[in-house]
Order: sequence, then C-alpha cells, then structure tokens
Amino acid sequence: MIRCYFCRGKVIEKRVGVDFRWGDELMVIEDVPAEVCQQCGEKYFSPEVYKTMENLVKTKEKTVRHIAIDVILFEEPVLVK
Repeated sequence: MIRCYFCRGKVIEKRVGVDFRWGDELMVIEDVPAEVCQQCGEKYFSPEVYKTMENLVKTKEKTVRHIAIDVILFEEPVLVK
C-alpha cells in the first residue's frame, strides 16, 4: 500500500502499539508490524499479522506485564445539527 484509503496520505512501514479488543477484554500489543498513514495515522495490518494478534490475545501466552486502566462513561448530551 502506498496511499491511505481514507485521506490519500503517504503510508510507511512501522512498528506500533495496538489496543486490541477481544469481547470484553482489552489487551495492548506492542511492537506490531503495520503500515501507517503519515497524515491521519490510520493503521493497516496484513492478514497474517492480524491473525497473530488474535491468537496472542486468545492465549495470553506472551504477557510481559499488566497495567490498570480507567473506564469513563461519556454522559454529557451532544446536540447533533
């Protein structure tokens, strides 16, 4: 991929962190190979990389540390025009 599907920005190969949801679980996977848009930040993953991320989250075999996160409910009404 050379250009971003969304903004047409330049896409380069990079290693990134991914916040990966699996059901009610939220896992952070670090050092993931991806193609990243330099303009909008959209991340693209090959099917093989995505499948590997799914397997990592399912098995949790390679957990290197545990972090706690806060969950905040967005309660303010938003007017849509």
